Amino acid sequence: MLGTTSPVPAEVTLELPPPAGPHRLGTTVLHLVDRDRTDPWHGGARELMVTVFYPADDVRGYPLAPQLTPAAAEAFKGFDPVYLHPELPDEGVDWAATATHSHTGAPAQPVRRPVLLYSPGGVDPRAIGTGLAEELASNGNVVVTIDHPGETSEVEFPGGRVRMIDMPGDPRTDPELFRTMLGTRIADTRFVLDQLGELAAGRNPDAESRELPENIGRALDLRRVGSYGHSAGGATAAEAMHEDRRIAAAVNMEGYLEYLPEEPGELLPIAREGTDRPLLLLGTDGFRDQRIERSWSAMLAHQRGCTRWQQLDDATHWVLTDYGTTAPQLQDAGLMSAEDRAKLVGTIDPAESVPAIRDHVVGFFATHLSR
Repeated sequence: MLGTTSPVPAEVTLELPPPAGPHRLGTTVLHLVDRDRTDPWHGGARELMVTVFYPADDVRGYPLAPQLTPAAAEAFKGFDPVYLHPELPDEGVDWAATATHSHTGAPAQPVRRPVLLYSPGGVDPRAIGTGLAEELASNGNVVVTIDHPGETSEVEFPGGRVRMIDMPGDPRTDPELFRTMLGTRIADTRFVLDQLGELAAGRNPDAESRELPENIGRALDLRRVGSYGHSAGGATAAEAMHEDRRIAAAVNMEGYLEYLPEEPGELLPIAREGTDRPLLLLGTDGFRDQRIERSWSAMLAHQRGCTRWQQLDDATHWVLTDYGTTAPQLQDAGLMSAEDRAKLVGTIDPAESVPAIRDHVVGFFATHLSR
């Protein structure tokens, strides 16, 4: 009797929560090259990839964008679960199958809207912040998510070229490397803002001069700019606001406001000097360590009244990213243990965490970037 082979189980497709705002969404990707700045990790001109999410005028005939392209998903699958987030399964998930709720190339509404810049956590790709970016865009903002090549697990450039992390060391243990990383991230953020100025002026900043969505430049109100980010990206968002008066408000989602790994850490300039612009510190009870207590308390000690601290309970660090919704799905599919889910995002139900995070961030920018 011939042997039989067991069927290969289908890979799980993860889903992102739908945005709750009134606007349908468009998206586009830009390749930006700063020829006046040398990449600190491997030389040459500094290259960035960004994704723009915006309220769309018409989405008919425009396909939904994937969260990760096939090339980025293949790189993610072989690297992130193995080296960065061991709680994630290294098989059983089709990382390329997750769709966003944003339509590639759809025309933008020709209405000037606040612009929000997002910086992800160290090593995480910008795609892991898609859910919150879509929520902000659906509520009437243009959101620009930024990868920081060299310290990001994988970044795909036009033509299918993928750059993996190539930072020479660990910034968590190397003070000089951390300072270079943070300085590079802030410079990246300010350069992207410069390039958005080109876009708003009717020029095309994309390095390949690829066709842009209709009205995309007309959708940018660069008089109303905010920044937000997670972990190292949260520190980037806050310090970029401190250094650049064009940024009017910032959200720091669990980023230390001190240099690492010095003990005790030297405070970042914004924490030493305070700010005259609104800053939201959004954290979790599971990541409230000495560095958070020390550097965030320093911000609150300034008497200008521009900083507030909000906390999610039964949660931890990566609940503030898309893992907050995908980790419970992985647990339900038997691909992640309860212990690993709790370690990555906490035990909080996404039915509670997702609206709470959205309410904090959407409400903050709506309040402080209104006309």
